[in-house]
Amino acid sequence: MIRTLTTCLTAIIFAGHAVAADWQALPDTALAPADNPTTEAKVELGKMLYMDPRFSSTGTVSCNSCHNIMEGGEDSRSVSMGVHGKTGSRNAPTVWNSAFHSVQFWDGRAVLLEDQARGPVANPVEMGMSDVEAAMERVRAIPGYQPWFDQAFGKDSMTVENAAKAVAAFERTLITPNSPFDRYVKGDKKAMTEQQVRGMNTFAASGCTGCHSGAAFNGPEMKTGEGFYAKFPTFTDNAYVSRYKLADDKGRHDVTGNAADENMFRVPTLRNITDTAPYFHNGSVNDLHEAVRIMAKTQLNRELGDKEVDDIVAFLAALTGEYPTIVMPRLPATAGRSLLIQ
Repeated sequence: MIRTLTTCLTAIIFAGHAVAADWQALPDTALAPADNPTTEAKVELGKMLYMDPRFSSTGTVSCNSCHNIMEGGEDSRSVSMGVHGKTGSRNAPTVWNSAFHSVQFWDGRAVLLEDQARGPVANPVEMGMSDVEAAMERVRAIPGYQPWFDQAFGKDSMTVENAAKAVAAFERTLITPNSPFDRYVKGDKKAMTEQQVRGMNTFAASGCTGCHSGAAFNGPEMKTGEGFYAKFPTFTDNAYVSRYKLADDKGRHDVTGNAADENMFRVPTLRNITDTAPYFHNGSVNDLHEAVRIMAKTQLNRELGDKEVDDIVAFLAALTGEYPTIVMPRLPATAGRSLLIQ
């Protein structure tokens, strides 16, 4: 389902606090599909596969290369660099809290994390393998992986489907709850500063919650696969559009071919946004204050004052949660020969 931008007032300012029925704390766990319940064995296997660069054509690119969980879950580049130094046209979205998206990728071309995990492997610009089965052959060629697959899925389980399930299971543990905002909406009114509360009020009153709502600030709660998209840019009669080339990418139209989908993008999460610069689908903006001004003008046709922008940025900082400790895995060794040299 495609939904265009709507602006709505979701907050009532009362006694100095924002009161809103849809302010939601981030859950501590993410729901898993019925055919892939999260288990410790799957998570550990998925972490190994996520970190292993040997499943790229050059042996240099892993999932973590573009979605670095040792920082903001992306790579701090405008667009990511894949095999042979190739670059794409879109910014790598953070993997943190991606479990709460109803669809994956900027254009929503994958529904589940399991679907998303397969895509980069055979993308010629990203990991560059001829197909996902060729990548799986490399997994099978590493003897140390078999016991992990056996433990996670049972005997004779080294398949592309199970590898994707393991990576998805790991990614569903990448959640950052207990931010100042989360504590605030749970009742701790000292968790956010006065400026952050003002920013929350301004964020809601300006209409930002028309798209950035729900626990992950990426749209309302929806059925997985339904998706929540917004046209970006909506208002194009301003200097920002040409300066940052905001309308060059046709977004979801590249997937569906429908004219109505031109410049439609999945609404990104605002969680941990202070840790995920640069911003927007093309990574063209490297300052969060500027990004807020751009969003106000291109999506709401509003020009915010400096104080309003400062307050909203302060509020956005309150959406940064607690990152879990990630212990880097020891990857299984190859059996006396490199997989990368023919």
